[in-house]
Amino acid sequence: MAVKKDMIRGLDVRTGVLPRTHGSALFTRGETQALVTATLGTARDAQVLDELMGERTDSFLFHYNFPPYSVGETGMVGSPKRREIGHGRLAKRGVLAVMPDMDKFPYTVRVVSEITESNGSSSMASVCGASLALMDAGVPIKAAVAGIAMGLVKEGDNYVVLSDILGDEDHLGDMDFKVAGSRDGISALQMDIKIEGITKEIMQVALNQAKGARLHILGVMEQAINAPRGDISEFAPRIHTIKISTDKIKDVIGKGGSVIRALTGRDRHHHRN
Repeated sequence: MAVKKDMIRGLDVRTGVLPRTHGSALFTRGETQALVTATLGTARDAQVLDELMGERTDSFLFHYNFPPYSVGETGMVGSPKRREIGHGRLAKRGVLAVMPDMDKFPYTVRVVSEITESNGSSSMASVCGASLALMDAGVPIKAAVAGIAMGLVKEGDNYVVLSDILGDEDHLGDMDFKVAGSRDGISALQMDIKIEGITKEIMQVALNQAKGARLHILGVMEQAINAPRGDISEFAPRIHTIKISTDKIKDVIGKGGSVIRALTGRDRHHHRN
């Protein structure tokens, strides 16, 4: 079968595939598939990062898992390796641009992408699956995002840019250029090249072709879910914000802080300071 340079493999998009999770999606593109879940937590669940300049917290966690069976191999499943960490960080950057601000959506959000089969750009499949799972969870993301991997075959002055490259096209080709974004713009880029460099013309062709592919994928995704659900899952924690007038603050604190301690001591409730 002849394959066109801008051809996108067959897509299958499903949401709500795991009913007990807060949000889930199964994104399949050709022989690449990602099962993605989104879980909501409170501010206490944010990841604490001990950095050179001090501690900070991260309320958006993105974990990417690539088990050996996804490419038909046997092997040990252990702690994440460099590839999984790197792909996870790329996918996270692709989604981070559309995440809501903490003051508007005061939840810690964890996305986990499990790659169940892979033949080309599982990280970009993870971006698509994450967008779907977040909307399924009721997270008010600013826009849906999708990703695609572009390839290049160059011989002298002649070249062709390929859309949605397979594993062999990645291995034998001259470029692996991943582009993620929404209908309005690009949120993440990553390029691996095996030649000395590419021209401005090649870059323009690759970006324009990637935009067409991205819009096509977003169109298919929107048929499954076109906006975040109106409410979060019944299994997710609920956070309610109550404004207290200044003259009532002393009553909330209580004598010697007794009321505050009683509230925060309850196991079933979390309170933000």
